[in-house]
Amino acid sequence: MARKGKVQIWVEYVVARAILWSLAILPRRAANGVGLAAGRVGYYVLGKLRRVGLQNLELAYPDKTEAERRTLLRAAFKGLGRTLSVVGGFGEVSRENLAALIEYEPDAEFDAAFKKARADKRGFIVLTAHIGNWELFALAYSMLFGPSNLLSRKMDNPLIDEMVRTMRAQFGNRQIDKSNAAGPILRILRDGGSVGILADVNSHPKEGVFVPFFSIPACTTAGVAMLAIRANALIVPMFAVWNEDKGRYALITEKIIEPSNTGDRKKDIEETTAKFTAAIERVIRAYPDQWIWIHRRWKTRPPEKIQS
Repeated sequence: MARKGKVQIWVEYVVARAILWSLAILPRRAANGVGLAAGRVGYYVLGKLRRVGLQNLELAYPDKTEAERRTLLRAAFKGLGRTLSVVGGFGEVSRENLAALIEYEPDAEFDAAFKKARADKRGFIVLTAHIGNWELFALAYSMLFGPSNLLSRKMDNPLIDEMVRTMRAQFGNRQIDKSNAAGPILRILRDGGSVGILADVNSHPKEGVFVPFFSIPACTTAGVAMLAIRANALIVPMFAVWNEDKGRYALITEKIIEPSNTGDRKKDIEETTAKFTAAIERVIRAYPDQWIWIHRRWKTRPPEKIQS
């Protein structure tokens, strides 16, 4: 990727700041309306992403009609617009008004297991995905459970990267760059800390393993399983999904995952990766109109699937 010049960096930054500022000064209902409208427009204007989304939906839901898949994708675009509208108002979020944006009604079994892990000072990986509002989830997590360490890749625009880092850190979260992050993350987990990771995107073959995702082999990061196994850490799946009836997001959970640890490292990584990928899939199937179908999740193919 070509390195961006100073002019391009500043233009992109000013545009991004202007969009977020415009959303921030609007009343919440109006900002949400603008976001939804932007999502609707995006569906029709962003033809390449629309085609990718429809291709992915055809792979994931071959039994659905094209009209049903288009309806899901339009809703997913609107959801991205809603996410942007909420992020624009992050500067106004506080512990007092958080409940107006997201609610958390813990499952009794999950709550007991989560509290025990924290009491035992056992490290855990907070696993989430690009569904609903992952940025709000990170913010809400820090207020509900305490600050965490967020693993992410640096953006190619340093000014926007710093702006996003500042938003994510306003309640104590710390961002860790993915480059050479294994050592620091292991120390955090072994000390009983938590690390937040988005693990639902396509991986490079050197960094991932192939596991089923919607019954299709998907190259998925091996890092989550490797770190959990090496640090004897738990994997805690948590997500922020939109609840239309209540007009706010809900923090939902999946069963806490104990990593496989038989001593066969390759098998253990594959089994653990398959477990958490299945958890992500269950949530997407429950809320298929809220996932980022425009991402090329099955871009990397197993060697035997590549045609000469």
